[in-house]
Amino acid sequence: MIDIKTQLCEEKFMRFPGGLTKAATFSFDDGVSADKKLIDLLKRYGLKCAFNLNSECFSGEYLNWHGRMPEEECVKTYSGAGQEIALHGARHLFLTKVPVYEATREICDNRKFLEKTFGGIVRGMAYAYGAYNDEIVAMLKFLGIAYARTTNSTHSYGVPSDWLRLDPTAHFTEPETKELTEKFLEDDPASHGKERDAWLLYIWGHAYEFDDFGLWDGAERYAKKIADTDGIWHATNIEVYDYVAAYERLVFSMDGETVFNPSARDVWLEIRGETYKIPAGVTISFG
Repeated sequence: MIDIKTQLCEEKFMRFPGGLTKAATFSFDDGVSADKKLIDLLKRYGLKCAFNLNSECFSGEYLNWHGRMPEEECVKTYSGAGQEIALHGARHLFLTKVPVYEATREICDNRKFLEKTFGGIVRGMAYAYGAYNDEIVAMLKFLGIAYARTTNSTHSYGVPSDWLRLDPTAHFTEPETKELTEKFLEDDPASHGKERDAWLLYIWGHAYEFDDFGLWDGAERYAKKIADTDGIWHATNIEVYDYVAAYERLVFSMDGETVFNPSARDVWLEIRGETYKIPAGVTISFG
């Protein structure tokens, strides 16, 4: 017979690579020239970001919009930058203000261009203007989009459960962002008893806002503070998605004491205060 002390510790909690309890990721939109400075900052401190790009906004009046880059400059900026390239619609349309077939073309054209230009498979996205509805979400799922970021701040650190309605923690200019970040860095999810789930800090914005509001010095201090804090997994949006997807594929025995990892990547979990690595393709027993 199991005693109550043991029973209260049977819950299983996802842990990030290496058994870490926290992860941080960023998301910046529109393909603007200020992204060059931001990429240098991210590289300097080992931080990871998704850059959400349009594919038909490289000329004419578009270039007057917050310093958007022409195509050649855009390609040079992001190629080999070590960051994620993600969708933002071909023309930055309100997807909810056009027929769904036009919205579909907006995403397909954007994806084909980015994949051809930068290589690889592009599966992530941020909604232009934060606009979406159930019909758009269904369309993205049909097209194989893994996640789509909204502009709805949660002011929390929950790992997403609805990835096509991916709500970020906060926009970096929000007054709450400083306090949210400090708590994220200083607190330990593992100290929260039955609420010891892993934390994800997800910050988004536009790099031109650093210029508009004179925030580059603050951005440097912010990046350094995060980088200097141990115990955080720094990952792109799609890396977080793929890791969580692998964790969610774990197969447990009926008594919960044995687990099989059918995915191609190692994952970590905590049970009864112990953290276990479950290698790809391996079955292990706890204890």
